[in-house]
Amino acid sequence: MPTAQPAELEFRPAVEADVPELVALVESAYRGDASRAGWTTEADLLDGQRTDPDGVRAVIRTPGSVLLAVERDGELVACCQLEHRGDHAYFGMFAVRPGLQGGGLGKEVLAEAERRCREMWAAKEMRMTVVSLREELIAYYERRGYRRTGELSPFPYGDERFGVPLRDDLAFELLVKTL
Repeated sequence: MPTAQPAELEFRPAVEADVPELVALVESAYRGDASRAGWTTEADLLDGQRTDPDGVRAVIRTPGSVLLAVERDGELVACCQLEHRGDHAYFGMFAVRPGLQGGGLGKEVLAEAERRCREMWAAKEMRMTVVSLREELIAYYERRGYRRTGELSPFPYGDERFGVPLRDDLAFELLVKTL
């Protein structure tokens, strides 16, 4: 018997009513034991929260920014932030439900995000920052055309809105892709 194909992904701008579910999705992908079901966990590097309702609301409300909610069969399965910054776009708050990671969903979301940034803003480049110790994650992005710049920015130690560091050597590295 043939296996049913998964339903198409639906992309839409997130709205305020989505905030609780978006916070739960982002937290599940990066923090705590639930995040260990996927491969994007930061649980060995950071404790505490990855985001909070105020942070998600701020992304939704920021002019020139969109938080894409990605659904399949009416269920939130992924999200990402796109922000217009002059000649480039910033990609952030990327999360895929842990049990669905590794099946190509993230690759589809990233490709759609890049397409939208080219079309909406004529962005020439997509930029993102990744914790520099996340070699497996950086390799994932490199396979999709992003390059490491070696440009580091400090982790916001002491600001628990971004998590509680479990190491003292965290920094963000800028990754860039020409669109």
